[in-house]
Amino acid sequence: MRNILVTVMMLIVVAYLFTTIINDGSTGMRRNISTHGATANTNISSLQP
Repeated sequence: MRNILVTVMMLIVVAYLFTTIINDGSTGMRRNISTHGATANTNISSLQP
């Protein structure tokens, strides 16, 4: 029973960390990656042959 409780609590902590670090709307990693990717696409598109 104790092992199940510890496992469930660890899953809750991992889910919380994922939502606060990765998936946060304005400051999360997903937003940063998207912003930097768009900037890189713009820079690549503006290159002249």
